[in-house]
Amino acid sequence: MLRIPLFRQSLAAIARIGADPHDREELRLQKALLLGGSFMFILAGALWGLIYMAFGEWLAASIPMGYAIVSLCSVILFGWTRRYGLFRFSQLVLILLLPFLLMVALGGFINSSAVVLWSLICPFGALLFDEPRLAPRWFLAFVGLVVLSGALQPYVRLTNNLPHPLIILFFVLNISAVSGIAFTLLYSFVRQKDVAFGLLRLEQEKSDNLLLNILPREVAAVLKNGGRTIAEHYDGASVLFADMVGFTPLTAQMQPRELVDLLNHVFSYFDSLVDKYGLEKIRTIGDSYMVASGVPTPRQDHAQALAQMALDIRDYLRRDPLCVTQNLDFRIGIDSGPVVAGVIGRKKFIYDLWGDVVNTASRMESHGTPGKIQITRSTYDLISDQFLCERRGMVPVKGKGDMETWYLLARREAP
Repeated sequence: MLRIPLFRQSLAAIARIGADPHDREELRLQKALLLGGSFMFILAGALWGLIYMAFGEWLAASIPMGYAIVSLCSVILFGWTRRYGLFRFSQLVLILLLPFLLMVALGGFINSSAVVLWSLICPFGALLFDEPRLAPRWFLAFVGLVVLSGALQPYVRLTNNLPHPLIILFFVLNISAVSGIAFTLLYSFVRQKDVAFGLLRLEQEKSDNLLLNILPREVAAVLKNGGRTIAEHYDGASVLFADMVGFTPLTAQMQPRELVDLLNHVFSYFDSLVDKYGLEKIRTIGDSYMVASGVPTPRQDHAQALAQMALDIRDYLRRDPLCVTQNLDFRIGIDSGPVVAGVIGRKKFIYDLWGDVVNTASRMESHGTPGKIQITRSTYDLISDQFLCERRGMVPVKGKGDMETWYLLARREAP
């Protein structure tokens, strides 16, 4: 039971060597991994050296033992100077050269059990601990050593003191260990890549959802693709404005938090109706709510859909307990006709509508009656066969003169 905490404490102590509190998380991880790998190679070098000594291969033994000593000195120097670049370079050079020298000392590829394969760890290590663009250089250095090993093969000694079963065992160990390390590094890279792409997809979905809360789906797609200026003309669309009656006195009576909660309660229901009828919420300004139908996707029943939403709003305000308690009422105005829709701004995007229909719908609301839905002749002509309307008569409208308007009452029952 005591070995596990001791092992963890040892790993933590190794990770603290050369650590800098200002290091990025990625750099801190690289330092810890390289230090851990260095200590494992130091132990392996010492063990290999002892094995070669046991069989009388003193020159071969001096190479891994020398590596262990030099590598340990570089770790100590790193802990003292915190020069990670120098430490990383020295470790990669040692990993690259040691197997090549050991192969020459033991007598070539076969006699050394292809120990030069360990040099392949160098370019893999460069991918992990150095800039990826430098890794091909280390790989070319490894290939160069392999080619040089082949050129030197006729000039090295033909035998060594290692027994044949041990050479076969080292073959198995060298190939298995290097293959295992290469597979582990590649497996870790793929796993990390999958995790990174998963997080990227999650963030992409968050950003897409945020963008869709601001812009229509069709417009957001064009904007994400870096497309043209977004401005479209629609021959037929309908616009609704709804404004709370008596909002200013209400602000004096309620706490700010209560007022915001009330608006959120009411407008959240309006939003649900927008989704239900496939409409497009344009904006809210204070206690005013603007929604359009027939943009950005044209539809033949744009006026009917918006009229049904207006009736649902009126009925909701009459039955919702909170709205009834606060005696909430809205003026609602609708107009239909051609509009221009598009996106304005470069940083905080806004999908907006322009045209006489927008101004007239706003006037229908402001010149309307609390609790009623006032519509223009343009809207009346489109919905009168499906909805019951009451003629209000001629109403003086600011900037428009006298206009004939109707009150929307209900949907006609099917015969």
